[in-house]
Amino acid sequence: MAFPLLFLLFLSLPFSYANLNADYYKETCPDFPKIVMENIYTKQSTSPATAPGILRLFFHDCITDGCDGSILISSNAYNPHAERDADLNLSLSGDAFDVIVKIKNALELACPGVVSCSDIVAQATRDLVKMVGGPYYPVMLGRKDSFDSDAAKVVESLPTPNMTMDQIIEKFTKKGFTVKEMVALTGAHTIGFTHCKEFINRIYNFSKTSDADPSMHPKLVAGLRSVCHNYTSDPSMAAFNDMRTPGRFDNAYFQNVMNGLGLLVSDSMLGVDPRTKPFVELYAKDQQAFFNDFANAMVKLSAFQVKTGKEGEVRSRCDQFNNLKRV
Repeated sequence: MAFPLLFLLFLSLPFSYANLNADYYKETCPDFPKIVMENIYTKQSTSPATAPGILRLFFHDCITDGCDGSILISSNAYNPHAERDADLNLSLSGDAFDVIVKIKNALELACPGVVSCSDIVAQATRDLVKMVGGPYYPVMLGRKDSFDSDAAKVVESLPTPNMTMDQIIEKFTKKGFTVKEMVALTGAHTIGFTHCKEFINRIYNFSKTSDADPSMHPKLVAGLRSVCHNYTSDPSMAAFNDMRTPGRFDNAYFQNVMNGLGLLVSDSMLGVDPRTKPFVELYAKDQQAFFNDFANAMVKLSAFQVKTGKEGEVRSRCDQFNNLKRV
C-alpha cells in the first residue's frame, strides 16, 4: 500500500514543491503525457540503454542543485564549465540527452514555450522506470528550468564509487536523505551498465596478497576479466550492473550484492556495512518493499530544491538558457 505513504510524504515536502501539481499542464498542454510516452517508447524500443541512462541523468541533475534541468545545459563562451561537462558527468548517456531533445522539440510544436525541460526529465524518468518493470509513482509538475549550471557544484554533490561508506552517507545526509532512502535509490543499479575503468582495480592487482577483490565472487571476476580485457584501447567497454536481469527493474541488484556479485566497491560495501546491510537484506527478499521505498525516495528526490515561479524559466531549448549570456 504505497500510495497512502506517498500522500504523507507530500505533506512533509518543501513549500516550493507544494506549488507543483499533477495537472499543471492539463489546460495549457493537455497532450504532454502522451507526447512524452510516445517518444520514450520509440527511443527505448530501439535503444534499451535509454531507461538506465535517463534515470542516472535525473539523479545527477537533482542531487547536484535540485531538479532544474541544469544538467542539460551545454557549455558556451559565456559559461564554459556547465554541469554537463564535469568529469563525473562525461559518461552520462547520449541516449538520455537525445530523448529529452526529441520530447522538447515535439512539445514546442504542440504547445510552444509551455513545458519546462526539468518537468520533461521528471516525467520521462518515471515513465521509463515503469516501462522496464519498476514501480509507478506520482510526478508533480510545474518546475522551472534553472538560470545557472556550474560544473564545480557536481564534485561537491555527487558520491563516487570509491568513496568510503561514511563519505557516501554524508553526501546523502547533507542533502536531507536517510540511509534507507540512499539504499533504495542505489537500487537503480538494477538496470544499466558500468564502464570497466570504474571497477578494473577490483579484478586486477587488487592488493599484495590478492589479485582480485576477495569480496567478489570468483565467477564474476572471471566474467569481468573476459569482458574488460581490452578496456585500455576501448574505454567504452562496460559490464551490466545486473547480469541476471540487466533490462528489467527488479530487486536482483540487492540479491547480487548479498552474493558477492556487486560491480563497484560501493555496491559491495552496502551488503556489509551495519547501517546499510539490513535494507539490502530486506530488499533482496522483498521486491515490493524495495519498490515502495524506491518510489517514496524518487518522489522526495524529484522535490529536491525545485524552482517555481520566477525562480526559473521555461527554456526554448533544453541545452541553452533563453539568455545565452547567463552563466
